[in-house]
Amino acid sequence: MTQLWPTLIILGPAGLLIGIGLSIAARRWQDHSDTMIERINKLLPQTQCEQCGHPGCRPYARAIARGEADINRCPPGGDTTIRALADLLGKQVKALDSSCGEHKAPLLAVIDEQRCIGCTLCIQACPVDAIAGAAKWMHTVIAAECTGCELCLPPCPVDCIDLVSLADQPQRRIPAHVQIPDLAA
Repeated sequence: MTQLWPTLIILGPAGLLIGIGLSIAARRWQDHSDTMIERINKLLPQTQCEQCGHPGCRPYARAIARGEADINRCPPGGDTTIRALADLLGKQVKALDSSCGEHKAPLLAVIDEQRCIGCTLCIQACPVDAIAGAAKWMHTVIAAECTGCELCLPPCPVDCIDLVSLADQPQRRIPAHVQIPDLAA
């Protein structure tokens, strides 16, 4: 036990100095790209539609931050998003890259529940979990979650999903007798 004290006396302060040095180095050379990725991601429409050529909005934001993708590849965001990205990054505003698609009014997927066979292919394709249902049972779209990305259309074997303009959808009124809890409380 007495032979252990000299080792502890030497290694203890050395470990403390190394820890302090690493802490200072981490602060000095901190990677600020993560904060830029988040700032870019917040400007994107979060449709997760993959039209930009990336598997979602955050991977596209990462590619923009790294200089691997241009700011004009988001059809759902259109000119508004391109302008916001140009302002954030100090770049020139460009026209939407037509190879990615065209800007459309916001859409909502609607399932014709009479024709739905419950195959679950649309559920698997939905990047935002906006489709509810179970195997061999009717499915439905949770309108508040749907981004209108169109990714549910190709896998549907019975073509029971339609896209409708959000502007055409009537606002649903909540009956007066329904009590909605205040979740913020």
